[in-house]
Amino acid sequence: MGRVSRPTFDRAIVHAYTRGNNRSPVFVDDFDYTAWLRLLHRTVRRFGWTCHAFCLMPNHYHLLLESSRARISAGMRHLNGSFATRVNLRYDRTGHVFEGPYREQLVTEQRHLAELARYIPLNPVRARLSATAEDWRPSSYRATAGLERRPPYLTVTLLRSLFGRGEEGIAGYRAFVAEGATTPRATSRDLVRGRGGFGR
Repeated sequence: MGRVSRPTFDRAIVHAYTRGNNRSPVFVDDFDYTAWLRLLHRTVRRFGWTCHAFCLMPNHYHLLLESSRARISAGMRHLNGSFATRVNLRYDRTGHVFEGPYREQLVTEQRHLAELARYIPLNPVRARLSATAEDWRPSSYRATAGLERRPPYLTVTLLRSLFGRGEEGIAGYRAFVAEGATTPRATSRDLVRGRGGFGR
């Protein structure tokens, strides 16, 4: 695999992630997951994002985004701020919902992009919250793998194209994610963080 499109002032691919304050749960029930996805939909439209992947975990979430760095930053502030306000109102809480500003990695190589394409949906599997990526509903995996309709805020073509065209790309993506489930967690994390020959 080679490089992805060179990041420019107007366009970059970014892995963005945020965790709950003190690692506390951010999503308590299905209503919370659904509310966050609705906010994601509005944020994608408002800030001109292309969303390639997402996965919501009880106390954190991951996004794979494409846009300008400025729009990603502004959109993440909006998304986290809006959701934190909603959480505090719903549960009659005050204070921080997230531990701090979101974190990000700039993606410049296809191997890094491909590893993220499976690292993100395999989060619940490695946390032993689900047996397979397809069993975890608050994730983009099922849509990218062709198992359900694509929501309007998700783009699936880039990740599928890493593995071929049409049905070949879908089958290749499924196989790649399944293979990743057997990769040691520490090894996968190192690859995603830019160790092991590719990365940021």
